[in-house]
Amino acid sequence: MEFLFLLVLMAALYVIFLTGYSFWIKLSFALIYTFIILITAYSLMLENRSAQATLLWIYVLVFIPVLGYLFYLYSGQLYLKGYLFYHKRRNDRDEWERVMKSESSPDLSFLQDNQLEFAKFADRVAFSSLNSKSRTTILKNGDETFSKIKEELAKAEEYIHMEYYIFRSDRLGKEIMDILIEKAKAGVEVLFTFDSAGSIHLSNEDIKAMQAAGIQVYPFSPLKYGFFNQKFNFRNHRKIIVIDGKVGFVGGLNVGIEYLGEDPDFGFWRDTHMMLEGEAVHTLHTVFLLDWQYVSGDNLLGDYEPPVTEAEDEWNGAVQVVASGPDTAEGVMSDLYYTMMSSAKQSIWIATPYFVPNESIRTALRIAASKGIQVRIMVPEINDGFLTQYATRSYFAELLRCGAEIYSYQKGFMHQKIIIVDGNLASLGTANMDMRSFHLNFEVNVFMLGSTSIRDLVAHYEADMKDSVRIMPVEYYKRGIWHRTKESFARMFSGVL
Repeated sequence: MEFLFLLVLMAALYVIFLTGYSFWIKLSFALIYTFIILITAYSLMLENRSAQATLLWIYVLVFIPVLGYLFYLYSGQLYLKGYLFYHKRRNDRDEWERVMKSESSPDLSFLQDNQLEFAKFADRVAFSSLNSKSRTTILKNGDETFSKIKEELAKAEEYIHMEYYIFRSDRLGKEIMDILIEKAKAGVEVLFTFDSAGSIHLSNEDIKAMQAAGIQVYPFSPLKYGFFNQKFNFRNHRKIIVIDGKVGFVGGLNVGIEYLGEDPDFGFWRDTHMMLEGEAVHTLHTVFLLDWQYVSGDNLLGDYEPPVTEAEDEWNGAVQVVASGPDTAEGVMSDLYYTMMSSAKQSIWIATPYFVPNESIRTALRIAASKGIQVRIMVPEINDGFLTQYATRSYFAELLRCGAEIYSYQKGFMHQKIIIVDGNLASLGTANMDMRSFHLNFEVNVFMLGSTSIRDLVAHYEADMKDSVRIMPVEYYKRGIWHRTKESFARMFSGVL
């Protein structure tokens, strides 16, 4: 229907301005054009957005012919109306309910007040459950991460399941593909899915080589099918590896030499990944298998048993793996971030490459800083895009006024996505603090409550501060009009960053 309207709008403008038809024919097409715009505006009004957002889109529709309507379509309208990914969302919900019914409730008596407050909320809004028999290991930067990944891949005996946003056919990508091919030839089941936009530099030759070795390879949301169903704007940003149900990997690092710091344009690359063991691996595996069912049509959810988790002294704290995106409740990751920050009593530390927070998170940070809670936000000095860099900086003023500390990471490009609250509650995963991660991308994060790994995150954060420069309010307010202009311009695009 929406694309039919778009074609009619284009035809109407053509008839009105580029043909010699009679006045009455042109008037008829003008009325049709006006009717479609009015219907669209009425549909906008029924969505009950904020008054500012509704009026903005109406202005765009009225004053930017055809292109305004195209922008409207690709801003996520079908997703907002529940059409996009409807079947995946409904199927995933049913499967998560089945998985959760089969799991026993963990003992959470060891949690502190702020942790318990978060755990209760997460239990209500997230599909997955909290696991108390899990082990987390923090992996710092590419060298440590990919060395561990290749080590664990080499140990695989039954299966390797892998899902990436960016997977390149460069030196690192080929090293990992060689291991996958070797394992597949040895009889290990290898399933591999990649985002078709993020992994555009994964060559067809490498895909065919993997398939020839027996690896099942599927792209997520192929671009050639995405234009007319509006799905090309919704990307799978998840990075998941599950090996034999015993070990899982998730975090900020994709597969490419830039993540090893070998790209001269980026230089040193600061990132954080995680290795999971125990119950949480089964939850992460469920996220993968639901995505695999979507791309391949194969339902493998009942084919893999949860790992046996006997009592161990090394299980520490509680862990919850949470998937978010168009296949879950809208805005769930944003709500979890907000709840973390609202529960803070002492400190909120954030490290993110893209800081484009929505209003609720900005409010939580302003209130926390105004109450005397230590709020630290770390972003890279140089970003990988003009809009993301200056949109990020446009949010500094309101937070600096409330007493928040903002740090600019100088050593290279910082890509990690970390939140640490009170030193005992933390999030690590794929979701940035921006609108795209909150509303458009498929993401997955790991929330840690009382885990000893949080101590590692704290230590790494403090080390990163030594490679950062604090942005002082007086210096920031003295920035020139040209910088303020770029920030204000970039901020207009916050809704799609």
